[in-house]
Amino acid sequence: MSALSRNTLGGATSPYLRQHADNPVHWQQWGPDALAWAAERDVPILLSVGYSACHWCHVMAHESFEDEATAAVMNENFVCIKVDREERPDLDAIYMNATVATTGHGGWPMTCFLTPEAEPFYCGTYYPQTPRGGMPSFTQVLEAITETWRERRDDVQQASASIAAELRAGGAGVPAATAPLTAELLDAAVATVLRDEDTERGGFGGAPKFPPSALLEGLLRGYERTGDGRVLAAVQRTAAAMARGGIYDQVGGGFARYSVDAEWVVPHFEKMLYDNAQLLRVYAHLGRRTGSPLALRVAAETAEFMLRELRTDTGCFASALDADTDGVEGLTYAWTPDQLIEALGFEDGIWAAGLLAVSSAGTFEAGTSVLQLPSDPDDPERWEAVRAKLFEARSARPQPGRDDKVVTAWNGLTVTALAEAGAGLGRPDWTAAAAGCARYLLDEHLVDGRLRRASLGGVVGDAAAVLDDHAALATGLLALHQATGELEWLTRAQEIVTLALEHFADPDEPGCWFDTADDAERLIARPRDPFDGATPSGASSIAEALLAATALSEPENSARYAAAAAETLQRGVPLLARVARSAGHWLAVAEASVRGPVQVAVATDGGESALLDAARRAAPGGVIVLGGAPDSAPLLADRPLVDGASAAYICRGFVCDRPVTAPNDLIEALGR
Repeated sequence: MSALSRNTLGGATSPYLRQHADNPVHWQQWGPDALAWAAERDVPILLSVGYSACHWCHVMAHESFEDEATAAVMNENFVCIKVDREERPDLDAIYMNATVATTGHGGWPMTCFLTPEAEPFYCGTYYPQTPRGGMPSFTQVLEAITETWRERRDDVQQASASIAAELRAGGAGVPAATAPLTAELLDAAVATVLRDEDTERGGFGGAPKFPPSALLEGLLRGYERTGDGRVLAAVQRTAAAMARGGIYDQVGGGFARYSVDAEWVVPHFEKMLYDNAQLLRVYAHLGRRTGSPLALRVAAETAEFMLRELRTDTGCFASALDADTDGVEGLTYAWTPDQLIEALGFEDGIWAAGLLAVSSAGTFEAGTSVLQLPSDPDDPERWEAVRAKLFEARSARPQPGRDDKVVTAWNGLTVTALAEAGAGLGRPDWTAAAAGCARYLLDEHLVDGRLRRASLGGVVGDAAAVLDDHAALATGLLALHQATGELEWLTRAQEIVTLALEHFADPDEPGCWFDTADDAERLIARPRDPFDGATPSGASSIAEALLAATALSEPENSARYAAAAAETLQRGVPLLARVARSAGHWLAVAEASVRGPVQVAVATDGGESALLDAARRAAPGGVIVLGGAPDSAPLLADRPLVDGASAAYICRGFVCDRPVTAPNDLIEALGR
């Protein structure tokens, strides 16, 4: 019997794969050996793609993959390959495109049937153990695929070849824009987005509602450029609705993945690192620019949640907390009035139930409620005491599992958020946490001069980093350079940007980028997707890194980065013009570009600088702010003190203002 005739997931660096190591299915990791085994056996590949915090992935695992009879059918007729979409976003992107193209929808778990050449011929998502809701059982699907493979091989080959050809054709770059990137284009994009706003309940579109993190950042930057109060009001409505709803953890801080309803009441309970990193950035930005107590509180609580519950022993951050606890959604988080009274005593329990919208009818399942905070408490000190008691009581409950996988891109987003928020809100502990994470990524995820996608427990995985890993890490390092003034972070960011330019830029289409490197594993298509989703696309992310690197680098590198940034942003123009809601991060980066881009260099004598603090508090989003001794960094070159005092030099593009030395004058200049 082949050595592959067993489950081989026990040694995986993915917690999701390890969750399936005890399945009776002979799961394989993706790789040439598994594909060759399918060819040797002349059987199709059953590709199952999911992630550790996915509720329906767990359901299908319990129903089918842990079932001996189902596993026997799988093992006899297929080579079964399990993939963590978070560890292999390239595979996920290719086969999700196939799934959407052939079924009209996608999602996880994703179940695809491939030829031994890895070409898909039948795709789907979740299949139940027994037929229901018009869906066949998983076993029925397996039997039908097996029969088709044996009896109608020509049909399989024709279908797989057709789908593969479509996937390759879909990898073409975004057409070059004929119109330039202008303020008028951005104004039109913002207007398009606002037409989709749910002005009563916040957010955009209907249920389910996902946090529009990057879009909010883009809108906020648009408001800062134009001063249009309607744009700020839209940002504030959505930010407040999410912060007061059940999607936000009123007890422990942090945001769940999405709300199943239009009112933000009932979340899908998993907490993803990438959501919380992006939302920390937004709420910190909103808070420091408007002084909103709600935004400032949510930023602080979200940072505390990430540092308390997601930080790993490496100093970086885990990918997610599961949606389920002991197989039950909401078990950790939902409450009844009686449970509040039990935890708090009668008077505080009744008061908390009213404050947190908990009633006997319930807002969730079995009479339980997800905690909301529709309005601020009338007694803030009492609320803090109650919140602490509820957190203690909840900590005694069973807790959701944690995916400890450290993903480069998501930790890059986290480094950026903590560094920016730390500098802007006067939290050096956040900046220090960002630096610790960045140090680990550089020390462990860079292997032989190339970046890897993920690690687990300090052991780096084999999967190569993709474009968004390089872009998010570079942006985080540049944020640290600004927050600390330390030149090393700029130097290391330039190394990462150079890797991206050398291995991901399309040599035939200036401004277009592939999501996988030119020397990465050859798949049936080379994926690239310029649309922003739950995380920024690799292309819009590298545009942000290039734009920041342009402002912060010495002239010879700056010119190269500026050209690449301009070409990349030009490729974003059609997306902003046609699908602005799917181009939130493009909008944020484009706003920074059209505004100047603006650079603020604060020359200091090396001590505390009120001028630098003012710049960090008042700078619009996307503005580059760096302080330090004259000539200590490229942006500070030829920027002397003025009469022995700190001086701020504000430049917009290639035009610079006269230096200012008073914080109020700097704040006024940044507001123009």
